[in-house]
Amino acid sequence: MYHNYHHHSFHPCLHCHPHSYIRMVQHLIERCLLLHMSQDQCIKALADHASIRPLVTLTVWRELQKENKDFFRSYFHAISPYRPFITSRHIQRAPRFTGRRQWMQNRWKA
Repeated sequence: MYHNYHHHSFHPCLHCHPHSYIRMVQHLIERCLLLHMSQDQCIKALADHASIRPLVTLTVWRELQKENKDFFRSYFHAISPYRPFITSRHIQRAPRFTGRRQWMQNRWKA
């Protein structure tokens, strides 16, 4: 089947095949997410490496964000540079037990 691609590029033309083009941009954004890129990094990468206009990437990103609010909330939290670092003094460790008898005694106290 013949597909009309703009200027013999390897991706569909936004004007000739808008649905295919948007799906391609969505796929590329998903690849950026797998690489833990921020929105700005993704926009720049797609502009530099796939010649996708920043406005197109931003529009598709926002639609994905609307449709997947919980995912993006978790994603932004996970990649946030302002997330506090966890140090060993912040981690509460479970008490160590020297043997089964002490474990059994502490188990029944709780």
